Amino acid sequence: MQDSTPNNVIGVDGGGTSCRAALVLDGQRHEVQAGAANATTDLDGTIRTLRDALAQLRGATGISGDRLQALPAYLGLAGVLDPRTGDRIAAALNLSRAQVGDDRRTTVTGALGGGDGAVAGLGTGSFMARQTGDRLRLIGGYGLTMGDEASGAWLGRGLLSHTLHALDGLIPHCPLTDAIAAEFGDAVEIVRFASTAGAADFAGLAPRVIAAAENGDATALTLMRAGARYVEQGLHAMGWQPAEPVCLTGGVGPHYAPYLADDIANALRDPAGTALDGALRLAAGIGDAP
Repeated sequence: MQDSTPNNVIGVDGGGTSCRAALVLDGQRHEVQAGAANATTDLDGTIRTLRDALAQLRGATGISGDRLQALPAYLGLAGVLDPRTGDRIAAALNLSRAQVGDDRRTTVTGALGGGDGAVAGLGTGSFMARQTGDRLRLIGGYGLTMGDEASGAWLGRGLLSHTLHALDGLIPHCPLTDAIAAEFGDAVEIVRFASTAGAADFAGLAPRVIAAAENGDATALTLMRAGARYVEQGLHAMGWQPAEPVCLTGGVGPHYAPYLADDIANALRDPAGTALDGALRLAAGIGDAP
């Protein structure tokens, strides 16, 4: 395991909503926040955001541009799908010792503290991972159209689908589907909303599913149990063993704990750190800073 207190390194955790960057300089950690950083949807905007974050770090610390650009840096960014994109970003920032990857690796490294185990990252979207030594196995992360099972967006979309089924008489009504049907007015309005909704819009309904399940609502329980089964299936597909810790991260992740099988529930551990912590740890592995 790497040193838990990396020094003279840069870490970045960039997502579609905001970007956090940290510089550990001479034993002091400095953090800043900038705008969105999704390399798939807006590569040029991502580069501008990262330049802003680096400029903020320079302003906060007084470090020279030359020294900053020579430090080991790990940037975990949403939407980095191939090494060429990462290389382009590093070159645009003039970071000579940077590695750029997607944000799943930083999440896993932060949650597990650099050790072995499994992570279910369940926020607006979803992915799963298992770290064993230097090997990282990843599942999912394909977006709502093709996946994102057990995510907040998946729960919200599932709630609307179940509401439509209840209106059609395919499943019994329950308090949650009744409430959703009343708010939208009819099936047409549900379909109209869903036709233009993004993942974040669907995910906005997830807290209602979580709360209703805690109160025994049948539809909400069906969705939460289905999400938990996906987590279990993913863990076993990756070869997870009961002796390995499991971290549930993201805004939705911890809420699945009551619905998981006993062997997995017994292995649950609080995350050791954040994705930004993971980025700093990975940066420390690039090499000693000058």
